[in-house]
Amino acid sequence: MSVIHNCHVTPLSSSSSAFFAQNRLSVVRTQIVSVSHKKAGVCKCVATSPAEQTAYKTNVSRNGNIAKLQAGYLFPEIGRRKAAHMLKYPDAQVISLGIGDTTEPIPDVITSAMAKRALDLSTVEGYSGYGAEQGEKKLRAQLASTFYANLGIEEDDIFVSDGAKSDISRLQVLFGSNVTMAVQDPSYPAYVDSSVIIGQTGQFQKDIEKFANIEYMKCTPENDFFPDLSKVSRTDIIFFCSPNNPTGSAASREQLTALVKFAKDNGSIIIYDSAYAMYVSGDTPKSIFEIPGAKEVAIETASFSKYAGFTGVRLGWTVVPKELKYSDGFPVAKDFNRIVCTGFNGASNIAQAGGIACLSPEGLEAMHEVVGFYKENTKIIVDTFTSLGFKVYGGIHAPYVWVHFPGQSSWDVFSEILEKTHVVTTPGSGFGPAGEGFVRVSAFGHRSNVLEACRRFKELYK
Repeated sequence: MSVIHNCHVTPLSSSSSAFFAQNRLSVVRTQIVSVSHKKAGVCKCVATSPAEQTAYKTNVSRNGNIAKLQAGYLFPEIGRRKAAHMLKYPDAQVISLGIGDTTEPIPDVITSAMAKRALDLSTVEGYSGYGAEQGEKKLRAQLASTFYANLGIEEDDIFVSDGAKSDISRLQVLFGSNVTMAVQDPSYPAYVDSSVIIGQTGQFQKDIEKFANIEYMKCTPENDFFPDLSKVSRTDIIFFCSPNNPTGSAASREQLTALVKFAKDNGSIIIYDSAYAMYVSGDTPKSIFEIPGAKEVAIETASFSKYAGFTGVRLGWTVVPKELKYSDGFPVAKDFNRIVCTGFNGASNIAQAGGIACLSPEGLEAMHEVVGFYKENTKIIVDTFTSLGFKVYGGIHAPYVWVHFPGQSSWDVFSEILEKTHVVTTPGSGFGPAGEGFVRVSAFGHRSNVLEACRRFKELYK
C-alpha cells in the first residue's frame, strides 16, 4: 500500500522529544513511499553521540609550548565569570572595574581627523594603499618630538604599530626561544604568556605558581614595588612596566638608574612598557630614555590606548635605539625592522591620522583632559577603600588601585565582591604569585558607575 509520509529536515536536539515534536508540526515536502501492510512497527531516529563518532585528526602535533599555559588568559576568564554572573542575576546592574578598557568617548579633534582620512580614501587624490611598515613619517617625527625631546631618540628609531600588546609578541619573536627572561611579579600577563608560547620557559610549577626558567622579580609593598636587584639572577631580557600594571606603582629616577646599571653590568636588554606614562606627574620618569645610558640597553613600548581611548582603534609604537646592539655588534633595530616588515603591513592609515591629531596642540590638551578624568576616578576609589580601613597602593601615577586583603585568596575576594555588589574587579593572583591577597580596581569607567560601585563597596565593607 502507499501512504503519504511527511518529512522535515531539522538539526538533532539533545532531546529526542523536542525532535519528534518538531516533526509532528512541520510539513516541508511530500514523498510517496511503499510500506508493507503485513507488519506494523516503530521507526526510531537515533543520533550518534559525540563519544561514538570518530573525529578526523591530522598528523600535526600540538605546539607543546601552548600546552604549558595554565587555563585561559586572565581577562577572558574574568569575562566568562562576568557572563555567568549576569545569567544568574539578569536584572542586576553589573559594573565593570576589572579589565583596563577605556570608557569615555574619543575627543572630537581626534575622531574628526580619522573621519576625514576615511572619506579621503574614497577619492582619487586622497586614496592610499600600503604604507611604510614602520609608520607614517609625520607621525614618527611627532612621536619623537613630543615624547622624546632632548633624549636623543629620532624618528627612525620609532616603529608605529597596532598596539603595545602586539609589539610585545613581535619582540618575543625577535629574541626567540633561546633567551632567558625576567619579569616583575606581579605584572601584565602578556609578558609571561608570550614567553611560554615562544618556548623560553619550562613547565608550570604548581607548588609555587611559577613557570620554570623565568626569573620572577618580586615587587611588593615591603620593597616599594621595586625588586631587590641584588637577589635577581642574570637574564637576557628584563620586562619592566612603569607605571606598573597592576600595582599602579611608578619607579623613581633612582630606581630606574639602578635598573639600567643592572642591565649594563649583566649585558641584558630591558623591554620597558610605558603604556601609562601620561598618568605620571612630578619628577617621576615617563620614559626609560630619561636615564643616561638606557639607549644602549633598552627598548620602549607605548600606546595611545589609555590616553585617547584607542583600545579599539589600535595604535602604538616601539622605540628601538640605534645604540642597542647584540653581543656580536649587530643592531637590534635592523632585526626588529625585518620582523615588522615580514609580519606586519603597517598600522591603519585611518588610525595613524588619529595619532597625528592626538599629537597636535589641541589633541594633546584633549588627551590630558581624558587622563585627568580617569585620575579623578582613581582618587574616588582610593578614598573609598582608604576610608574603609584597607591598605591601598597605586592610584597616583596610574589608573589602577591595588587593594590589600591580607590572608585572603584573590579569587575568593573577586567572587565575593561580584556576588554581593555586582562589581567586576581583577584578582591580583592573576598577575603573578606575588599578587595573591590583592585585588586590582580599574578607574576606567563612567563617573556615575564609579560612584555607584564605591557606594556598594561601602555597603559591603562598612
